[in-house]
Amino acid sequence: MTSILRNRRRHLVGILALATMASTWGTAVASSSSAGAVAAPTGVAKINHVVVMMQENRSFDSYFARLHYQGQPASTIEPLGGNPNPNGGAAIHPFLKTTLCEVADLNHGWNGTHQEWAGGTMSGFTAANVDPADTSGSRTMGYYAKGQLPFYNQIANDFSIADHYFASTLTQTFPNRFYLVAGTSFGHIRNDVPPPGGYTQPTVFRELDAAHVSWKIYTASGFSENVLFADVQQHSANLKPLSQYFTDAANGTLPQVTFVDSNPFGKVNVESDEHPPANVQVGEKFVHDIAQALVSSPNWSSSAMFLTYDEHGGFYDHVAPPAAPIPDNIPPMLQPGDTAGAFDRYGIRVPTIVISPYAKKHYVSHTVYDHTSILRFIETRFGLPALTNRDAHADPMLGMFDFSAIQRAHPILANAPVDAAGANQCAAMHP
Repeated sequence: MTSILRNRRRHLVGILALATMASTWGTAVASSSSAGAVAAPTGVAKINHVVVMMQENRSFDSYFARLHYQGQPASTIEPLGGNPNPNGGAAIHPFLKTTLCEVADLNHGWNGTHQEWAGGTMSGFTAANVDPADTSGSRTMGYYAKGQLPFYNQIANDFSIADHYFASTLTQTFPNRFYLVAGTSFGHIRNDVPPPGGYTQPTVFRELDAAHVSWKIYTASGFSENVLFADVQQHSANLKPLSQYFTDAANGTLPQVTFVDSNPFGKVNVESDEHPPANVQVGEKFVHDIAQALVSSPNWSSSAMFLTYDEHGGFYDHVAPPAAPIPDNIPPMLQPGDTAGAFDRYGIRVPTIVISPYAKKHYVSHTVYDHTSILRFIETRFGLPALTNRDAHADPMLGMFDFSAIQRAHPILANAPVDAAGANQCAAMHP
């Protein structure tokens, strides 16, 4: 496990170095055509500040398996059916976790995720996650509940949560994050290193520039996966440290579109992106602080914050992802030994919550969404054209809002404490 974690961080550090050393950082990129842009529907124009937070590697069931019984009966019931025990014997059923960290990372690559999906039976999670530290792969079946994640439970109850929001493709981080900003992974199924100068595919940032819509990316570590794109590398002035987010929120000077990136580096009690084996309460506290700054901001009355996760991270989920519109004509970049597949199916279900004064109260949306739904919301609000066939057909999540009146003028958010005993246990597990 330690080698897996170190390899992941080394990979991120290498990409960060590549991006920051690129010789093409400048002040502008070529603007794409705004043909096809339409006026925003009535109501959504009340949102002048969109905040996007994409955390790491959690399935819907890993956080909200028991939400139905903990205040939100409209949420999909997890049947607790279980997965086969790779060592034989009784099936391994979902269970309440008692630790805040994992003993090992989980399998969430292209091949592993397809194994977990198992043709829609959702029965391959345990087998895909056998590890020397977890010989049955049982950690994939664990879930957290209200006691461990009180802030997440509160916003899932008080605001609007989607229980049929899926990752965009059956694989890992970078390809799924590409869908959020580009509407496609343009063939990528792995965390591939971009060419010098970054990927040149058009992104929402290019569309925002063309429409003269302001945007910034605030980072807790100086790294953002969005710097993999030339559109962002060539607008380096739009990348800001996290401290600037809190200043801009307090001053009421947030841009029209904001992306906030947590810290993917450091030990388990420092890393704030929730990527296993990191302490989940550290990530929850990070998200809480971002949300609290927005709720307290003069910009709150015209804001919508989307909290989601890039992919399931190898954790079990019982809802089979449905078929999806292919984004383009670029096939997956399969290598010898890779599982056959296409970009015609959504990934595993992930938690997604809308925090806004206009978010429906205590509401669960059962509509099928993916990361291009958030992209489509931005396009819809600011009159931008779709980037691909996937986002052109994505639901823009307007059904999670009630624009008839402000629903919450001054919401009070639950605290997000980091349990000292749990943190000490995490530190002992990963010295």
